[in-house]
Amino acid sequence: MSLDTLSARLAAHVIDTPWDALPPAAVLAAKHMALDTLAVAWAGTSAPGIPPVRETIVDEGGKPHSTVWATHAKIPARSAAFLNSAAAAALDFDGMRASERGSVHSDSVVLPAALAVAEQHGATGRELVAALVLGNDIVTRLGAASALPHRGWYQTAIYGILGAAAAAARLMKLDAEQAMHALGIAVNQACSTQLPNIERSLVKRYSSAFAAQGGVLSALLASRGVTAARQAIEGRSGFYDLYQPGEPDRLLDGLGVSYPHVETGIKRFPSCACNHTAIEAALQLAREHPVHASEITELDVTISPYVHRLVGAPFDPSTDPQVAAQFSVQYSVAAALLRRRFGVGDIEPEAVLDPATLALARRVAVHVDETWGNSRAATVTVRTHAGGRRERHVAHIPGSREAPLSEADRGDKALDCLRAGACPLDAAQAQRLVERVLGLDELANAGELLKGLGPVHAGSPSA
Repeated sequence: MSLDTLSARLAAHVIDTPWDALPPAAVLAAKHMALDTLAVAWAGTSAPGIPPVRETIVDEGGKPHSTVWATHAKIPARSAAFLNSAAAAALDFDGMRASERGSVHSDSVVLPAALAVAEQHGATGRELVAALVLGNDIVTRLGAASALPHRGWYQTAIYGILGAAAAAARLMKLDAEQAMHALGIAVNQACSTQLPNIERSLVKRYSSAFAAQGGVLSALLASRGVTAARQAIEGRSGFYDLYQPGEPDRLLDGLGVSYPHVETGIKRFPSCACNHTAIEAALQLAREHPVHASEITELDVTISPYVHRLVGAPFDPSTDPQVAAQFSVQYSVAAALLRRRFGVGDIEPEAVLDPATLALARRVAVHVDETWGNSRAATVTVRTHAGGRRERHVAHIPGSREAPLSEADRGDKALDCLRAGACPLDAAQAQRLVERVLGLDELANAGELLKGLGPVHAGSPSA
């Protein structure tokens, strides 16, 4: 196969890279990401919008190839990828590689697609890990090569579908030519904009799911001889032309040597990452200078234009309280100041609709510093009746490369999430799953990963 197009170069990288050529750091990062994604998905299985769709798709049935996480149900791989990706995205707690060029939640798309296909095809744990490394590499490379300005696409979805297709192609043992066509087929399905984030609707948590499902379908079609445009990314009317411009040299820089997914951050808070610096600033103020809401005369948060677009709109939880909270900097600051924490319980509808929190959230004044561009930084300022003025600026998202979480914090997060959701695991089960994920490359069959970890009563699709 000629390597004269971007799709061909990426496909050859995905298919031809041997296990021994994958850097240990890239392998370890993929396993840590898989643990975080699986854990937050486990907690997300009971999130608003997830159970009714799961029940509908499981009821449709089909060949029992792949597991619906936190259940005993098995359904076709494409459907399992869809449902599990939706659960992974539901709490907005999944890992993210943040950059001004392109912030992507790669593994919430790649892992559900890859694990579903691995189960269907009886792949080994090592084959699954290799697919995760290479699929996440494709997504994060595309994100890093994105050219500014952003056009409003949800980059996790439009890049994620190519990573899911790549991982599925590797696990299906396609050749490089077929994998190139899988990437081209994925471009034909790429979708999802930032509008559901901005309007705070439940369909946002399915943007990743459409990409995961589409990636599996792309590889399946390619395996059956369906062809696609060779210049799907860089050609006239291709991805870069119509979706989001990108820089080919940056995309290919270090291909097979460096793996940008190693810089993926593990989130500290279950909220849009654009809120995280504001949450951290508010938490620091609350812990250092506790103040009651009645003492506050003014509460301000300053953010960049990019952050404002996603989380700066007036806070209105009347339709979808959880999504509204996840995409509101006003709610984020108010909840963190009042409760001195920000966890999964703080985005539950009853917590979001707490009268005291609602009242303070509506008093938060949002300011935009136009000079900050796409920065994720935030400044929170509190003024009191006594004349006090306290301010805290946080430049980097907690959990990012600049402010990483400790190993203990990452472990605690995983265990907490695994003990939540539609099928909470007990401490021993949760620890067993953690050990299986971190030892994934030693499993003879990737399908053993979730063995014995579903609900007590088999056959319950929504348990």
